[in-house]
Amino acid sequence: MTELLANKLIVVTGGAGLLGREFCTAIAGQGGTAVLADRNLEAAQAQADAICGQYPGRASAVAMDITSQASINAVIAELHAKWGKIDAVVNNAYPRNARYGRRMEDVTYEDFCDNVSMHLGGYFLVAQQFAAHFRKQGHGNIVNMSSIYGVVAPRFEVYAGTQMTMPVEYAAIKSGVLHLTRYFAQYLKGTGIRVNAISPGGIRDGQPEAFLEKYKNLCASKGMLDKSDIAGTLLFLLSDMSTYMNGQNLIVDDGFSA
Repeated sequence: MTELLANKLIVVTGGAGLLGREFCTAIAGQGGTAVLADRNLEAAQAQADAICGQYPGRASAVAMDITSQASINAVIAELHAKWGKIDAVVNNAYPRNARYGRRMEDVTYEDFCDNVSMHLGGYFLVAQQFAAHFRKQGHGNIVNMSSIYGVVAPRFEVYAGTQMTMPVEYAAIKSGVLHLTRYFAQYLKGTGIRVNAISPGGIRDGQPEAFLEKYKNLCASKGMLDKSDIAGTLLFLLSDMSTYMNGQNLIVDDGFSA
C-alpha cells in the first residue's frame, strides 16, 4: 500500500507537545519525515529519537520559537540546506504565559494581549515566513490548528462544578486562526501554496470525570477524543489526496458543535 506522505518533509511546531508528538509519529508512519520544531529542544529530541526507534530516520528535532522571525528563518534555512525542500508546516504550537487560563473576570488587558500576541501572532509569523519560502520553491502546504471553540461559543455548562474554564483568550485566538487561514488561502492563490485548518473537539488529558460525562452528553458517541483521533485528518490535509482543498476548516469533534 502506498504511503500517503512518502518523501515529504513536514515541520510541526510544538512537536514535543501532546498533539505534536502524535502528529509527528503519524507522519513518520506514512513515509514522511517529521521535524519536531519546539522551544524545548531537549523534549523534542527525546520524542524524535523515540519516533526514529519505530521509523528509522523519519524524525528530527530543531529549536524554534514561533514568536521570533529570526528563529523561524534559521530553521527554514537549516532544513532547506539539508533537504533542499520543505513540503509543509503544521501550526500546532501552544504558547501562553504563566497567568493564562483565568476566569474571564480575572484576565488583565496585558495578559489578554500577551497571550493573543504569542499564539495568534506566532501562527501569523510562521505562516508568513514559510509562505515566503514556499513561494520561492513553487509549492507548499500550511495547516493551522484551530478548535471547535474557534467555531462555536463555549458550552460553559460543562465546566460547572469543576475548577476548569474556557479561557477567553483561547476563543479569540482560535477564531482568529480560522480567518487567518482563509486570508492566507486567498492571498496565496496561484502560488502553489494551500492553507487549511483543523478544528478538533476536546482532547482527553486527565480531565475530571464530572466534566467528561457532561461533555460526552453533548456528543454523538465518544465524547472527549484521544489525540490519535485527530491524526487521520491531518494526514489527509498533508497528502496529495487533498490537493484541491484550500481555505477550508475540518471539524473533528464527535458532533459536539453540531
